[in-house]
Amino acid sequence: MSLIRQNLQAITATIIAATQESGRAPDAVQLLAVSKTFGPEAVLAAVAAGQRAFGENYLQEALDKIRAVQAAGAPDLAWHFIGPIQSNKTRPIAEHFAWVHTVEREKIAQRLSEQRPAGMAPLQICLQVNISGEASKSGVAPEDVAALAHKVAALPNLTLRGLMAIPEPADEFAQQRAAFARLRVLYEQLRADGLALDTLSMGMSADMRAAIVEGATIVRVGSAIFGARHYNKA
Repeated sequence: MSLIRQNLQAITATIIAATQESGRAPDAVQLLAVSKTFGPEAVLAAVAAGQRAFGENYLQEALDKIRAVQAAGAPDLAWHFIGPIQSNKTRPIAEHFAWVHTVEREKIAQRLSEQRPAGMAPLQICLQVNISGEASKSGVAPEDVAALAHKVAALPNLTLRGLMAIPEPADEFAQQRAAFARLRVLYEQLRADGLALDTLSMGMSADMRAAIVEGATIVRVGSAIFGARHYNKA
């Protein structure tokens, strides 16, 4: 059995245990395998183990990887863009991804809507929220989420699915839960305001259990699946 397969099985067991702890169905949480910095061979190993949803942060790396994986004959996969978005990068994102988790400006959403190719399913969108108010983090401020959400929900070729956040790191389980609870409250307020949301993209390897207990529907896990990352310093 490959190490990637073993890791996927271990993470799946963790997800199931956390859903049981919080009284949720085992299939209430989707695992998004974050494959940034890992090559197509790692993705193909995960595909062989049954994984079908992959997250990428770096556009050119992602496009090369998508082409390589397709050329290798992999089944249809759901590619999620989870990195910062520059205006000049929206067209290839709109053309090659099924999901985008990192929309924080109306301008970016408008460009994704305009550039989504005809005939493709609507692009699935999450708004990134700076839930901890960190100056170094991307994301819309919590008090501005509602206005942006209603504008994005009205755009053609997009489907607003929910919210995403990367809270400030915390070691204590209660602190982790508190940050995710703040995002869940925003999400519930938007639903009460008439938006048909169903997605909370929150939680990574170190805080996945807290995120699931607080209602995460997608958890983003990378190194716990693929191993330590090796960033290109060139």
